[in-house]
Amino acid sequence: MDFFSAMEIISSGLSAERVRMNITASNLANAETTRTEAGGPYRRRDPIFAATNLESPKGFQSNLDRALQGVEVAEVVEDPEPPRLLFDPNHPDANPNGYVELPNVNMVEEMVNMMMAARSYEAGVSAMRSVVDMAQRALSVGK
Repeated sequence: MDFFSAMEIISSGLSAERVRMNITASNLANAETTRTEAGGPYRRRDPIFAATNLESPKGFQSNLDRALQGVEVAEVVEDPEPPRLLFDPNHPDANPNGYVELPNVNMVEEMVNMMMAARSYEAGVSAMRSVVDMAQRALSVGK
């Protein structure tokens, strides 16, 4: 594996974690949204990650290089959990029984997701720095 393959793998992980952080931020921002364009309360969303093959332009590849995989966001799905119900007959979105359907967003779970995504992103940045440092040291060997 060369330096560019390592950087491509790391950058795919960084991109996926950035999407995860954006979706989690959207979930947090809409934790109290009771009315959406689709109707009903906001539905919590989750990214689904999948492995993706990395294309290499080289003619000769080792079996290891052919097995290199990155990560991508395959899709973003809505959480199937039902909305939370809150009794508030004065709310404009209350049903005839006085209950308001609130988004199925758990603030603690979303904060944990955000911290995990941030830590994963930091690990990717650290790995990228290590690869760049190794490449610089390899270039300085020939001096």
